[in-house]
Amino acid sequence: MTDDKDDIDPHYPMRAQLRRAGMLRDLPLPCENDGGNEPKRSMRKRASRRSRVLTIASFAFTAFIAGFVALVFFTLPDLQRTLDTAQTGALSITVLNANGDELGIRGQRTAPTVPLGEMPPYLVKAVLATEDRRFYEHNGFDPRGIARAMWTNLISFDLVEGGSTITQQVAKNLYLDNSRTIWRKAQEALITMWLENNLTKDEILTLYLNRIYMGAGNYGMDAAARYYFGKSVRDVSLPEAAILAGLPKAPSRFSPANDLERARARANQVLDRLVDAGSLSEKEVAGARANPAKVLARSAEAGREYFVDWVAEEVRTLLPDATGHVTVRTTLDPRRQTAAEKAVGRALDGNGAERHVTQGALIALGPDGSVRAMVGGKSYIESQFNRATQARRQPGSAFKPIVYLAALKAGYTPDSPVTDEPVSMDGWTPRNAFTRDWGTVSLATALANSINTITVQVGDRVGMDRIIGTARELGIDGPMPRNLSIVLGSAEVTLLQLTSSYSAFANAGMRAAPYGIVSVEAENGETLYKHETAPTQVMTRTQAQDMTYMLHQVIMEGTGRSAALSDRLAAGKTGTSQDNRDAWFVGYTGNEVAGVWFGNDDNTPTDGAAGGNFAAIVWHNYMTAAETGMPPAPLPGAVRYRDAPFVSATSPRSGFFAELADLFNAAPKLEKRPSGGPAPDFRTGGRR
Repeated sequence: MTDDKDDIDPHYPMRAQLRRAGMLRDLPLPCENDGGNEPKRSMRKRASRRSRVLTIASFAFTAFIAGFVALVFFTLPDLQRTLDTAQTGALSITVLNANGDELGIRGQRTAPTVPLGEMPPYLVKAVLATEDRRFYEHNGFDPRGIARAMWTNLISFDLVEGGSTITQQVAKNLYLDNSRTIWRKAQEALITMWLENNLTKDEILTLYLNRIYMGAGNYGMDAAARYYFGKSVRDVSLPEAAILAGLPKAPSRFSPANDLERARARANQVLDRLVDAGSLSEKEVAGARANPAKVLARSAEAGREYFVDWVAEEVRTLLPDATGHVTVRTTLDPRRQTAAEKAVGRALDGNGAERHVTQGALIALGPDGSVRAMVGGKSYIESQFNRATQARRQPGSAFKPIVYLAALKAGYTPDSPVTDEPVSMDGWTPRNAFTRDWGTVSLATALANSINTITVQVGDRVGMDRIIGTARELGIDGPMPRNLSIVLGSAEVTLLQLTSSYSAFANAGMRAAPYGIVSVEAENGETLYKHETAPTQVMTRTQAQDMTYMLHQVIMEGTGRSAALSDRLAAGKTGTSQDNRDAWFVGYTGNEVAGVWFGNDDNTPTDGAAGGNFAAIVWHNYMTAAETGMPPAPLPGAVRYRDAPFVSATSPRSGFFAELADLFNAAPKLEKRPSGGPAPDFRTGGRR
């Protein structure tokens, strides 16, 4: 056999290729000016480079996908452990008032697991017909269901139907958050496959029915049935089951506690799907359509929900690692809370529209700082923003007692003479609310009548360091600019902070931080937290009594006369911010301290609403209702025989005549004796 036949020998196919390659090597190189083959060589080089780039890109993409999947897999939670502890790992908070009655629940409201076989068959069928018709047929993912949902949403121009399977929903709700990212979707897919491979379909469905969120803080069908219908899920009727089966898609929107008619309309859709799926006949669901489900009547007193929110947030701060169900005993007094809600509500419904006032808030504290009442706004249903604890507003003249306390600490007394005269500080010229020229008056008179020019002078003499330091000692912890405008209330505060700062005046100079939680107990009875009041001395007893005396004059003779109580002593201060944007009154009796605020969320001016003509009236109405039937408590310092010595017009007396006038003004006065009447009592200074 000769070599000439090697190129056609099928057993040696490479031999011909090698021979041709050798012949090509033996050919002479093309001349330099022979460019005919150059484009072909360039094309071959470019093709070779593209091939290498594609190979590298393909390898990199494959490596990226493999690495991504591996990373997702290794960052998954401990699936089995989470599966075992998911129901007890969440925090559920039950809040009780001071009488031990339930106020509300925050976090997860759960119930013991109900086996699938103990749930009504029509409830299980309703859930499957609504959420995942092919649940027992697919392996965790349902392309047909996704396509059907997309088509239904397309023709309806709305998100009428979802494409996630029940297994996917269990994966998402049990292990993941609500973020919509590729990473979360990849984790969801892996968890879905794990669930399908490690659990039976009945076990997955049992998990779903006992863990799915059902609105109003309820997790699982049994917890929802007890909350909405007052019965176990084992006992729900078909119309009730239809409402429950319609909740998982949009728990808040379809909650019967929020909108019963919408929930019933959704239940009718569930019944339609039961019929379409062939699970029940139209005749079998006719009774459920004719007799829709009724829900438990829940308390309409939504105002106290602001307090429940605040307490729940405090629990999470105090016990960040707490899990399971806890019971929180609080300080809220139901009688005072009702009085607070009525006082704020009547003001807004009455003169609110006339005064262009749309929002209000109220805080009441005991001497030890306990929160006895809290109103965070006009309607909790319309807005959950708590204006008593979260809103920062300018307090206006309600901040002045802090300035005057700083003055007392600097050596002033309530009788110290101060003069009303024009003031200009670096181009800032504060003016009084009224055009009256007060002349020289006492410090007490200046505070009672809220004289701005005197307050600025006193603040300038006392100094910013002492004023800001005093504010911090009283619990004002927000930003405070270092300029004299803060003495007139330009620094923003919350109502809770400002009200708490006044409590020290009524408590012999001792201030206790406000609190609402008495104790937190675990489900097994273990006490996880117990409040211990730790008051601090922020002023002397004498300074506290002097402040009470001056603030009592505000109510008896000054800007707060509308707040006066007929049967007991009180002290307090009005506040009105620029352009009447905020109206404040904070005051106290011997039993409690309360603060009220009114204004608008968008900070627009009110129509003349002020601390003296709006807020003070609401404070009076609250205190009258809250302390009805309670004996008056002592208010040390409010009454004394030596009133503020003198008030002059423009030319103060001096020398011997001034001292003589002081003696006459300080002496007790005899009331005019009526003809034939009994002997008069001495007039008690400052109390008429």
